[in-house]
Amino acid sequence: MKTIGIIGGMSPESTVLYYQIINREINRLLGGNHNAEIVMHSVDFERIAAMQRSGDWVGAGQALADSARKLQNIGADVLLLATNTMHKVADDIQAAVDIPLLHLIDATASALKAENMRTVGLLGTRFTMSDGFYSRRMQSLGIEILVPSETQQGEIHRIIFEELCRNRILPEAKAYYVEAIEALKAQGAQAVILGCTEIGLLIQPEDSPLPVFDSAEIHARAAVDFALQN
Repeated sequence: MKTIGIIGGMSPESTVLYYQIINREINRLLGGNHNAEIVMHSVDFERIAAMQRSGDWVGAGQALADSARKLQNIGADVLLLATNTMHKVADDIQAAVDIPLLHLIDATASALKAENMRTVGLLGTRFTMSDGFYSRRMQSLGIEILVPSETQQGEIHRIIFEELCRNRILPEAKAYYVEAIEALKAQGAQAVILGCTEIGLLIQPEDSPLPVFDSAEIHARAAVDFALQN
């Protein structure tokens, strides 16, 4: 079994989900008391969030590259960046290490294509929805992305940082997200990507008017597949 290295802490709430999903899936596949071999470096999220707010993506990339090197040095065979937004600097992270970084967007695109989903809605932070790095990579992989209105993007972003990242799960937030998904459906979306690793804390498949593709769960399962490859 290969050792999975997780760059976590963005936020702690979603990093816990990665740990749980990976270990439960390993145990389901291998049985007994098996669980994954994992090493983790959890960063101070406020430091990264401040860089996001100021537009210091170079600094953020350097900070996460440092994290990646630490994980490689203690034995990781593969890396997971347990956040959607910071895949904006995925190339900087990959350039810093000799082991592969499993790209969240690529894994999510593969899951969508397996279900013949070609036009999909995206929920995430404002950076993920509007900066273009997510939609451009998805488009290069054959997936067209639809995003909420600017007003909806602002509130979706606020809920992530002020509520979900702090484990505040409120019914009015769920209702707002469902309304945003309804609007994406009206635009022609076949499905919706939960493109922030915290959104799965709020929205379950049964809540959504569209099929749900939870990026955190997809990404974590891709890591299991990699870890168990011969």
